[in-house]
Amino acid sequence: MSGFRTLTSTSVVLRETNIDTDQIIPARFLSTTERAGLGKHAFNDWRWQSEGVPNPAFAFNQPHNAGRSILLAGRNFGCGSSREHAPWALTDLGLRAIVSSEIADIFRGNALKNGLLPIVLDEADVQTLMQRPDDELTIDVAARELRTPDGRVYAFPLDGFSQTCLLEGVDQLGYLLGRTPDIERYESEHAR
Repeated sequence: MSGFRTLTSTSVVLRETNIDTDQIIPARFLSTTERAGLGKHAFNDWRWQSEGVPNPAFAFNQPHNAGRSILLAGRNFGCGSSREHAPWALTDLGLRAIVSSEIADIFRGNALKNGLLPIVLDEADVQTLMQRPDDELTIDVAARELRTPDGRVYAFPLDGFSQTCLLEGVDQLGYLLGRTPDIERYESEHAR
């Protein structure tokens, strides 16, 4: 997992609401515990036509969206099952942040544990951002802000622990392992 303080990118827009985890990564691709390679199956049933040909109408297949790392999504993103493969697939696809007016709680937790930043903004603000997907948005994790080129600033909630993990590029275990000297010192000072 790589950390980031700031992220600047244009965005991919998926206006659909209630995008569930089975749409993000269909269940038939959950037979692996490897994170790498799942991106090719992200939004599989929307991205590919029955013959395995890319659906040219789908946002992630459009050449101008290549390399974009922010997804602007409709309300209630990540609903459905608790599969951790969903954020794995999205990060392997190249996404670093999801912006929506509502993000399902379990998906949100799984995303944060895997270096994918879920940002919840007011519906009107998300709709405004969707109107200008080619604007370079800047996400500042330390300031908990999303900024637009015209000077608008959107504050977003992010708990301190998740913020630290994103900044350091670690998951929960990595965070603890990074504090090993402090833990060992505490244990030696409080040994019985």
